Amino acid sequence: MKEYEQSIIDHYGQKDLDTHILEACERAGRRITLHGDTASFDEFHIRGRDATRELARLANLREGMKVLDLGCGVGGPARTLAAEFGCRVWGVDLVEEYCRCAAMLTERVGLGEVVTFRQGDMTDLPFEDQDFDAAWTEHTIMNIEDKGKLFAEIRRVLRPEGIFALYEICSGSASPPHFPLPWASDQSISFLTGQDALGGMLREAGFEEILWRDVTEASLEWFRGVVAGIKPRTDNVPRLGLNLLMGTTAADKSKNIVRNLKEDRIRVVQGVFRRTE
Repeated sequence: MKEYEQSIIDHYGQKDLDTHILEACERAGRRITLHGDTASFDEFHIRGRDATRELARLANLREGMKVLDLGCGVGGPARTLAAEFGCRVWGVDLVEEYCRCAAMLTERVGLGEVVTFRQGDMTDLPFEDQDFDAAWTEHTIMNIEDKGKLFAEIRRVLRPEGIFALYEICSGSASPPHFPLPWASDQSISFLTGQDALGGMLREAGFEEILWRDVTEASLEWFRGVVAGIKPRTDNVPRLGLNLLMGTTAADKSKNIVRNLKEDRIRVVQGVFRRTE
């Protein structure tokens, strides 16, 4: 394992995350039995479940498609694609604790037969050639140093004309970003690249652009709401939001996202690409 990969695991990993989430839900009086019960905390990216639904529609994901979710986290997007779009989803994440938690939540909401999770490296996928109709990633590429290798692997596991949909954070006109951030406490595991460069890498890797759009303004507006909502609790009822995944520094990370977006140190894009022959 590369040194920076262990640093990524250390950054995201939380001991007994599944127990922590269940205990927080119990104290808040929430039972996890349906797909909607986890919506407030299981989509670890800007704009949450709304962004997942939006990208899935743009990518024309539909019933029966076999989809690979890269950097699946605790499985929120994978469950959304299965429950709302009828896809059969395989999730991969470097962080084993995320995969365990994802599997637990998925079983609890009754989606265990259509969503599967595996611990693994996105740049060295444990799947056969041309195995998937679509590949998908949200807010993970900024942790990948060798993006060329990543895109080659994605192309390898996609069938001809297969779709690759991404929702990612890119570098802006100013640098570096202010840390800590949800994906990195410092520069050592943050590998941001510009929008033009990212699109160029995908085309060089054998992908044809279908859609590419900047959604920075919508992202900034959403995160302003997140920051406004992070207030001290006085009733001892835990907040069931992204703080469960970001930990005790959630407020600082969220504020820095807003600051970086306002200062054009980061930008947010959506893209849909097709695998060429």
